[in-house]
Amino acid sequence: MQRGSDRLSVHRDDEMKHELRGLLRSGHPTRVEEWHDPEPAADDDPEVWSGPVGGLGSPASLERTRLELARHLSRHTFPAKTGEVARALRRNNAPGGLIDAVAALPHGERYENAQQLAEALAGGE
Repeated sequence: MQRGSDRLSVHRDDEMKHELRGLLRSGHPTRVEEWHDPEPAADDDPEVWSGPVGGLGSPASLERTRLELARHLSRHTFPAKTGEVARALRRNNAPGGLIDAVAALPHGERYENAQQLAEALAGGE
């Protein structure tokens, strides 16, 4: 028998794990009330990867680029060549500017992960 300072009993812990199982396994919200879910990005939201803050070549630009790539690519995309990454971005409805920037990279270059691709897009830091 556990004699710690837990707020909840073992039975309540198991009940809460059972309640959360669907949410943890699904990878998306499972609530019935939609107002609990976060809103998706709007079409008129500024594009994060090419904003004015920091400018190209700055650490802020690298971080924004990596964030935008992570929003539209999974880790299963890599390793990949430039054309493969551009096709994956199109399939995942990435912003046109990001797709164009990736397509403008040298053909035949192979990227092992999103960090390498972000460094190439942000100016090779």
